[in-house]
Amino acid sequence: MPGFPSPAPKGRLAIIAGNGFLPVHLAAAARAAGEDPFIIRLRNESDQDFGDFETAAASIADIVGFSRIFREKGVDRVVLSGGVTRRPDWRDIRPNWKALRKLPLLVRTLMSGGDDALLQVAIGIVEAQGCRVIGAHEVAPGLLARTGPLGSHAPTGEDWRDVAKAAEAARRLGELDIGQGAVSVGGRVVALEGVEGTDRMLERVAALRAEGRISSRRRGSLVKLCKPQQDMRADLPAIGPSTVENAVKAGLAGVAVEAGRALILEEAKLIAAADAAGIFVCGIDPGLPDWGLPNGGLS
Repeated sequence: MPGFPSPAPKGRLAIIAGNGFLPVHLAAAARAAGEDPFIIRLRNESDQDFGDFETAAASIADIVGFSRIFREKGVDRVVLSGGVTRRPDWRDIRPNWKALRKLPLLVRTLMSGGDDALLQVAIGIVEAQGCRVIGAHEVAPGLLARTGPLGSHAPTGEDWRDVAKAAEAARRLGELDIGQGAVSVGGRVVALEGVEGTDRMLERVAALRAEGRISSRRRGSLVKLCKPQQDMRADLPAIGPSTVENAVKAGLAGVAVEAGRALILEEAKLIAAADAAGIFVCGIDPGLPDWGLPNGGLS
């Protein structure tokens, strides 16, 4: 219209894809929303088939390569998704001039910082290239956990005691920038998530149960929370069907995640697996009395 500036054209969305299914779900959600996402598959990490989506592979430390892709593909927004199990060696970093100011911080964080600190540096480097980093929940809000049971099973009074204990452990673990999950059995914390991830932690619980080091009479709960200091744009807690499968193998009664701050992947499949196994999956709000649920929490 005369006298009004034309709106700036929206650039392309890039999805930096680590391992797991989350990048695939985000790509599909972005396309459904009218986007044409470009997938940057991290070498030695990305393990999914992206079908007919346009993709390219890049090393996690190749800042020059990322900058070139952003420029050539007209990228203005970036979402970080999927797991990263291997930290790059600082000697493999290929910086460009836009990232030079952040290079000393990146090297220090690679050598001694936690995951959240490293993600903050990564976000800063991406945004130094002229792109805006957005959260997975902004691309696919339907993946966010909601408050309450997801399937047909709900926690019992004993389950809630384990949820409370595991939630407190997960919160403290997050404050140390170590992990997001904890398992409590019979009111005792028996496992904390480290760099191995949730599924491997649950495998440890199953092994401890088989060795008789965890009570066979009490089932227990897994809780995953955001780290208190976590940036919502990266590394939100996530669960999927494999989480349910491993929780069942570990003999747990169920899984609780932070409502509005955790992602549920393949929800229909997850609910079907949980219902078939007779375990609960629910979203909780640790900031509200009784977890924001009727009859939830502990009296």
